[in-house]
Amino acid sequence: MDDVQLLRYSRQIMLPEVDAGGQDRLLGASALIVGLGGLGSPAAMYLASAGVGRLVISDFDAVDLSNLQRQIAFDTADIGRSKAEACAGRLRRMNPDVRIEPVAERLSAAALEEWAGAVDVVLDCSDNFATRFAVNAACVATRTPLVSGAAIRFEGQLAVFTPGDGVNPCYNCLYPQGGEPDASCARNGVVAALPGIIGSLQALEAIKLLLGLPGVRSDRLVVFDALRLEWHEVRLGRNPSCPTCGRR
Repeated sequence: MDDVQLLRYSRQIMLPEVDAGGQDRLLGASALIVGLGGLGSPAAMYLASAGVGRLVISDFDAVDLSNLQRQIAFDTADIGRSKAEACAGRLRRMNPDVRIEPVAERLSAAALEEWAGAVDVVLDCSDNFATRFAVNAACVATRTPLVSGAAIRFEGQLAVFTPGDGVNPCYNCLYPQGGEPDASCARNGVVAALPGIIGSLQALEAIKLLLGLPGVRSDRLVVFDALRLEWHEVRLGRNPSCPTCGRR
């Protein structure tokens, strides 16, 4: 790191869990963020500000006025623009150290697997089950850690999956495919700050994974009740019959 980088990341380097070696590790790390909405916006911004050296940011949608209540990577001038391109510009202005690769298209299963295999961690910030199952399958196939988040109404969820060890569950162990309810923010609403809380926690867990820090658990689902300001934890177990990870 040069003197400018040492100053930029100084408050992070001060932490004994990070120090200069950990910051160098972050600068050499990479992440894929799928979805740049209410979750992906803060997640991408915090990973960029923390100095994660390469961010692949994926979203096929364009910025809409209704997004601005919670999708903090965008402002009014971005309406109509590609989310991936608009977010890339924002992140580059935040931190020129970080290499930003926008992907402004819907990723196929094959493309998801290719991208997942090319990064150190994947953050699923999407808002539908079809994408979540596809991202999970790609991470299981490539054994890439997955940080999954969800937010709707006044409830948020967070889980970390580390596929490939034959012990911990994958997303499909938690949610079986088929018959999923249509539980999107567009249909059900979401309070403005909630996606920011969950997206920030996704970034935090991703940073801990990239640093190899203890305390990242792959055996639980954390549920946040924003109305009561309460956290609940659900223990997760691997399903031996899971169609995605059961035979791996």
